[in-house]
Amino acid sequence: MDRFEAMSAFVAVAKAASFSAAARELGIPLATMSRRVADLETELGVSLLRRSTRKLALTDQGQIFYEACTRILNEVRDAERSVTGEYRAPKGDLTVTAPGGFGRLHLQPVVLEFLIAYPEINLRLMLADRVVNLAEEHVDAALRIAELADSSLIARTLGHTRIVLCASPDYLARRGPPDHPRDLAKHDCIAWSALGPTSTWWFREMGADQTFPIHIRMSTTIAESALAAAEAGLGIVQLTSYQAEQAVREGRLVVLLEQFECRTTPVNLVYASSRLLPVKLRAFIDFVVPRLEQRLRSIEKSIGAGIRLAGKAPAKRRGRRKGS
Repeated sequence: MDRFEAMSAFVAVAKAASFSAAARELGIPLATMSRRVADLETELGVSLLRRSTRKLALTDQGQIFYEACTRILNEVRDAERSVTGEYRAPKGDLTVTAPGGFGRLHLQPVVLEFLIAYPEINLRLMLADRVVNLAEEHVDAALRIAELADSSLIARTLGHTRIVLCASPDYLARRGPPDHPRDLAKHDCIAWSALGPTSTWWFREMGADQTFPIHIRMSTTIAESALAAAEAGLGIVQLTSYQAEQAVREGRLVVLLEQFECRTTPVNLVYASSRLLPVKLRAFIDFVVPRLEQRLRSIEKSIGAGIRLAGKAPAKRRGRRKGS
């Protein structure tokens, strides 16, 4: 029995919770996969997997052995990368993930610059609005916009983003700006969510987060659609600062009710801890960190300018006097 092949097979089966899926991933016959895991269990004298007609799960001993195997296999791969030169020259494949909106607007432009600067690196960009497991999906680095729970990952905080309330100058000229979140029930609002429209928005007052009802004039499932509707003067919209930044900077939207905004959310770059960080990943980190930090500072500057403009929002238009 080849111990390394057996451990690799066992880890693949445990991750996929399926012999057939693991066999497809490793490109070996299902019978070979089953035999390798069975031989490993025989050699160890314990059951590593709990098999049933519906699912496959690790036993207590299997969980302990899985964690050890994962650590050993990662160290072997690190050693292979070291001798093949991956730790000496920035080359090879990288996989990076980020939330869809931030990834399209701010990470992708930096990634394109990075690929021009490092022609021997190939990069796969996963834009997904979900938490991607770096180990299970073979991802090198992830951008996460959230307060992070404690984990074994290394995290670099690049800056912060916030939820802002915006409307076009034309809308404000017609309807006037709201003075308090409760006024939104009397305004036209544009709601967006991939999960369906919400009838309330979050704000912060007296040190506590709370919701206020809104009057929905239009609802949509993507932020870009809501942004376009707000720019057209249809109503008030709530967006992340990085989604609204360009429109605010160019004067198409004005920021409102800044004093009622909820707390900011950190933007983090996370990656796995390793004794030997591949040069390709180190090059990526060193390249994107200062550029994304600058972009986040620029967003805050633009939003600040939009808030100052809100203080000068045009007054509500009044009808002509009779006889004029």
